[in-house]
This record gives sequence, structure tokens and C-alpha cells, in this order.
Amino acid sequence: MSSLAIASALLFAAVLLVPIFKRLGLGSVLGYLAAGVLIGPSAFGVINQPEAVLQTAELGVALLLFLIGLELQRERLWALRKAVFGLGTLQLVVCGGALAVLAWIANISGVAAIVVGVALAMTSTAFALPALAERDEMNSEHGRGVFAVLLFQDLSVIPILTLVTLLGAGAVAAVGSHAPTAPGWLALLAVAATVLLGRPLLSMLFNYASKFGSHEIFTAAALLTTVGLAWVMTSVGLTATLGAFLAGVLLADSKFRHQIEASIEPFESLLLGLFFMAVGMSVNLELLFRAPFAMLGLALAILLTKVITFYVARRFLTRAPDAIARPQAIALAVGGEFAFVLFTAAQAAKVISLDEYEVLTLAVALTMVLAPLLWIVNDRLLEPWLMRDAEAPPFDRIDDPGTPVIIAGYGRVGQIVGRVLNMQNIRFTALDASTDQVDAVRRFGNKIYYGDATRLDLLRAAKTGEAKLFVVCVDDVESANKIVKLVQQQYPQVKILARARNRTHLMELREIGVQAPVREMFAGSVQLATHVLEALGEPRENLDKIIDRFVAHDLQMLERAQAVFRDEEKLIAMSKSARAELDSILQDDAAADGRSNQQAPERQEAIARGKRAK
Repeated sequence: MSSLAIASALLFAAVLLVPIFKRLGLGSVLGYLAAGVLIGPSAFGVINQPEAVLQTAELGVALLLFLIGLELQRERLWALRKAVFGLGTLQLVVCGGALAVLAWIANISGVAAIVVGVALAMTSTAFALPALAERDEMNSEHGRGVFAVLLFQDLSVIPILTLVTLLGAGAVAAVGSHAPTAPGWLALLAVAATVLLGRPLLSMLFNYASKFGSHEIFTAAALLTTVGLAWVMTSVGLTATLGAFLAGVLLADSKFRHQIEASIEPFESLLLGLFFMAVGMSVNLELLFRAPFAMLGLALAILLTKVITFYVARRFLTRAPDAIARPQAIALAVGGEFAFVLFTAAQAAKVISLDEYEVLTLAVALTMVLAPLLWIVNDRLLEPWLMRDAEAPPFDRIDDPGTPVIIAGYGRVGQIVGRVLNMQNIRFTALDASTDQVDAVRRFGNKIYYGDATRLDLLRAAKTGEAKLFVVCVDDVESANKIVKLVQQQYPQVKILARARNRTHLMELREIGVQAPVREMFAGSVQLATHVLEALGEPRENLDKIIDRFVAHDLQMLERAQAVFRDEEKLIAMSKSARAELDSILQDDAAADGRSNQQAPERQEAIARGKRAK
């Protein structure tokens, strides 16, 4: 089969199935796996050598680790050290130990049972991190814990693999490219040289690429960094993922970080999808069809054992709350790609038999198929059931005296208001309903209290009655309106200033009595439009008049829309007439100023295109 035919089959299967699985709420990972199974040798047999695809697709995992490293500045990496070695060791010991006991009960010998337990305890970075990213939980407290465990596993697989290969002569040679040779002084020297020399050398490389090369050359330099360091690490007996991760960490403080991330991300997403498809192609459906209930039961047993043991350890050994322990246990339950590596090495070393190898690798692949279902069960069954009788979480105790200003919602808008007040030495009380946001703000030394401002008891605790201003900066429209109504009802003497998400929210706030809501994007958008006109050649002396006219007309339209904004048909008709009205006003102004025939060529062309479009 030609390479073009293979590429077409891969892309067709991905484009067909991934959107369907995402639409059903099953996630893109399961879609890629299903696509791989469909075109693999066990189904339609479009591709009969998944190993060749897998070798190329493993670059996607390396690129994922590179992008993760880019996000880890030295301070953040140092702050994670306790979580990496503490949580990482806990997960590997409790999950590996429980799975080793189950393997021993299943008549696998002592040493082999330990190897099997440790291998099954490994988690797929390529599965866990994208799953958290899709749920927007990468920067949450439990997301950071998951990342710390995965980083520990990446580091621990090297000595584990060395011990496995030492159990049998010639194991490394038999494993081939998947298993690195036993690392020694050369590996230590390579890591030290990378850490010491990598930053200045990479800085020189990207300075050269940015000054003398095109965007394509810059992208090539980013790929060279990832692939090159991955190759160096594998050459000295370490893993490619460790090399890619080190490359990212070295560039985390670079001025090119964001440009590198934008250049690499499309390749990472595509190759990571290809990796999942290759795993799906490697599933032995014949073995699954021979004993479907046994294989699915084994995969489910692995998932549940990892979820239960780690959840119990987090709850009772580290005293973590359910909201952190449960999502961490689910995210870390899936089998990992390192399990394939360790099983290959163990089978080559005759630690496990060929039959055991086939069963275990299929079971790991099936955990990747079943793992997304754990999130569905958690979100649709466990979460509602556990929270059905739960009361609203308590708020922080506020012992400080009352302040002139209370800010509800301390995100990007609320923090700017707070910084200006700090600059003027004006005391304020900041409230936020997100524990993650509160933790993040407190890490930078800012004072903030956790609590939901829609609760009257929190407003009383914050001494709202002693305040002069109540500033509503929450981003949820419904919550913002509820807070405004509550403060108006309970504290009518306190003036309310509120952030409006958009025009409709602004009119809603005005309808319920807020006198001057502020649209969060309006001022910045007007400033950007000013720069756009200036870049198109509009004379500077005309810009202020044009923008002032636009702002005045927009405010007039808001006044007119306020009366009809509950009537969608009238609102749409008014919006269309307002566009033509503004165009007429600006043209009249231009004619009055004698500018009708002296416009910049770019502006003339833009107006001409607008007229043609009409």
C-alpha cells in the first residue's frame, strides 16, 4: 500500500469518527482509538503494519512533553518538587503493589508479578493530559497533582527498565528501539551537559532562526530542538520523552517561548492523534473475540484497582478532599505507553511468557478505550449523586474590619480594579467563588477571600453595609445579576458598579437598576479599531473625531435598544438601520471636512469593498 493511500486512510478515519465521538461527549481520544481499530489489521485491514505508524506517531508524545516543559519556568518546576516525588512515589507504590498482588493471585510468579504491577501502574501522559486540557483542568489543583505524578513516572521508568533488562541476558537487544540501553555515567554526563549548555546554545539557535530565516525555518528549529534532544537522550540510554521535556524546560524562560509553542502545537496535535490511532491499530481483536468478557473484565479490573487504591491513599494518607482525590484517581487510572515498553522488555528477558505478554498488552490498550468512560460515569452519575445533599461550601472567615470597596469576582477584571485601588492605598475586600482562583491569587501574596457572593451570609460577613461601593466583576451573567439584586435589596445605600459581559448583559444590568455598567471589551476594542484605522493611513487629526462619532452613536443606539431589547425582531431591525445611519454620519463628516476625495488608498479600497458587499 502506498504512503499516500495510508495517509488518506488515516486522515479519513480521523475526520469521520473524531467529530462524532466529541459530539457524543466521549472525547477525541476515544475517537482516534476507534479510528485506529477500524482501519487496523484486526478490522478492515487497510493498514497491516501498525508498528511502523507507531514509531512515527511516538514523536507526538515527545512533542507533548516538549510543550509541557515550555510551561514550566524554573520557579514553578522547583515548586513542584515535593508533589513530583511525594505523590509520584505514593501512586507507584500503592497502585503497583495492589496490581502486583492481583497478578500473583492470577498465578504469575513473584518477580514477574512485581514487574507486571509496576507496568500496569504506569499512566499514559498522552491520554491523561489531553483529557484534563479538554476539561480545562490543567491548572487546577488536582490537574497539577496529576502532572506531578506523570513527571515522576517519566523519570522512574528509566531505572525500572534497567532492572527489568538486567533480569535476562540480551533483553535490550531483543527489545530494539523501544527500550533504551542501561543508562550509566554517559547518560548522567549528557543530562548535565544539556542543562548547563542547552540554554545558551538554544538561545543562539533561535536568535539565528528569527533574524535570518522565515517562519518555516523557525518552525524547523523548534522541531530540531525537540527531535534532536530526544535523539541525544535515547543514544545514551534515556527516554525520548525525557529529552523533549528537558528541551521545553530549557526554553521555558526564553523570549521565544510563545512563538515556539504556536509553531509546534499543530504538529503535536496531529501526531498525538496519530499515536492514539496506532494504539488502536495494535489491538488484537482476535484475542478479544475469543474471550471478550475475560479481556474486558481484566481491563476494567485494572482501571478500578488503580482508581480505588489511589483514591483511598489520597483521602486517608494525605487527607486530600474528595474534589481533588476523585479526579486525580480517574485521570491516573488509564494504562500507559510505558507499560508496552516494560512488557516488551520483560518478555524479551523471559520474565513473562509470550501469552502473558499478549494478554497484558491488549488489557492496557483496552484501558485506553474504557478510560474516557470513567469521566462520563463521574460527570453524569457520581458527581450529581455525591452532591445531591451537599450544602454550598462554606466561605472563608473574614475577621478584618469593613472596607470602603468590596470586589465580587477577582479574575482578570477584578484584579485590575484591585491593583489600581492598591496603588492609591484604598482598602478593599476581594471575594471569589473559585477555590483555584483564590489559591492562585494568594500564591502571589494578595489577600482574597473564598465565597459565593450570591449568598447573603457571605455579604454580611464581608460587612457590605459598611462599604461605599460594591463592584461586581464576576464573569457569569446569571450570578452577576443575582448579586446585584441581592445587594440592592439588602443594602440599598451601597452604590453598585458592575462589569457587563456584552451589550445584552449591559442592558439587563441597566434594567435592574445599575446606572453605569461597563462593557469589559468595549474600551479595548475601540482602541484597537483606532490603531487599525491609523495603520490603514487615516490621518491622525481625523482619528479622534471618527472614534468620538462612533462612540457617541453607539451610546445613542444603546439608549434606543434599551427600550426594545426584549423584542428580538425590533432589535434586529434597529441594528440594521443603525449600521446604515452610522455610515451616513461618517460620510457626511468626511464631506464637511473636505476629505471625501482625499482618503488613504487602503481606506478607499475598504469602503469600496463594503459597498460591493451591500
